[in-house]
Amino acid sequence: MVSTTLSPLPIAASRIRLEIRNLQIRLVQWRRSLHQRPELGFREHLTANFIAQKLTEWGIEHQTGIAKTGVVAIVRGRRPGPVLGIRADMDALPIQEENEVEYRSQHDGQMHACGHDGHVAIALGTAYYLSQHPDSFVGTVKFIFQPAEEGPGGAKPMIEAGVLQDPAVDAMIGLHLWNNLPLGMVGVRAGALMAAVELFDCVIHGVGGHGAMPHQTVDPIVVGAQIVNALQTIVSRNLDPIQSGVVTVGRFHAGTARNVIADTAELSGTVRYFNPDLVNFFHRRLEAIVAGICQSHGATYQLDYRKLYPPVVNDGAIAHLVRSVAEEIVETPIGVVPECQTMGGEDMSFFLQEVPGCYFFLGSANPDRGLAYPHHHPRFDFDETALGFGVEMFVRCVEKFCV
Repeated sequence: MVSTTLSPLPIAASRIRLEIRNLQIRLVQWRRSLHQRPELGFREHLTANFIAQKLTEWGIEHQTGIAKTGVVAIVRGRRPGPVLGIRADMDALPIQEENEVEYRSQHDGQMHACGHDGHVAIALGTAYYLSQHPDSFVGTVKFIFQPAEEGPGGAKPMIEAGVLQDPAVDAMIGLHLWNNLPLGMVGVRAGALMAAVELFDCVIHGVGGHGAMPHQTVDPIVVGAQIVNALQTIVSRNLDPIQSGVVTVGRFHAGTARNVIADTAELSGTVRYFNPDLVNFFHRRLEAIVAGICQSHGATYQLDYRKLYPPVVNDGAIAHLVRSVAEEIVETPIGVVPECQTMGGEDMSFFLQEVPGCYFFLGSANPDRGLAYPHHHPRFDFDETALGFGVEMFVRCVEKFCV
């Protein structure tokens, strides 16, 4: 990712249309209402009801209960034409909020710590505006309010439920409020924006015994320590240095006492990469390393390796459209980061495997107001000025695509 300060950049108010500026108060109200009632993946019943109530109030055609809690809405333009999908994820995280604000979470142990409440508010604002201005575009906009992005993943079940059909979606866009960028900055690029997410759990089976008599044992901690070190060579010595990849062991658990050599050790971690051609590379190398080290020590192993999300890969033409819109709104040339990337993952990737599209980052940090904590932090919050900015971005994308 391009290095940048987190000082907010100016957003040209004159470039955000008056109707959307007037909508800002309602966007904030919707976002804060959602923030107070966060729900985990596939349990977003209150959130889905809130969305459905607004859509019903505005007379917008919609369906509920898709992939358990998903909602899909349709807004039609002045005549038939292309179909653009806009995706907003709805779920929260199992985090206890530490913010002392009037709209803090009322659900213990659950928090909107990644901005999905803002994503829903922006999509609702866009749906409302377009429903009030159908003559401003041609074709159809399909709003996909998706459950369970944080896990176990709601995009694939929604696709399997047919949300990209009837009418068939020609392209998709989506945004992520991003506290790694300051308010007023947009991160958008063609190609890989976010990484594939793969997970592994490994149990090493040794032979336990007395800590003073290691020759009678097969020490799984020693085996596991060698595995942890060797896994780092996958990126440093097996991966083409032009490529990017991460292998992280985040958990290593073994033993119960100082003088006891354990029977087993457990390792868990994650793998990240951008290039879709590497889909089986890390799994093969990781298992070969684990198998080889275990065999050399007389240990055995069980490996559970799971591919969670593929990389988020943006279509060049749709990314160009989004970038052109951002350049119309952002006041300064440095407001658009064309090579923004992160090793974080997102199941928007499944939509982009089916249809061309673009996922982009909308800067939302404002350290001058104490709004710069990272995503998934118990004090995460963002500058709500980004809400109107997001609606203007989406509306202009619709107007440029649906012509």
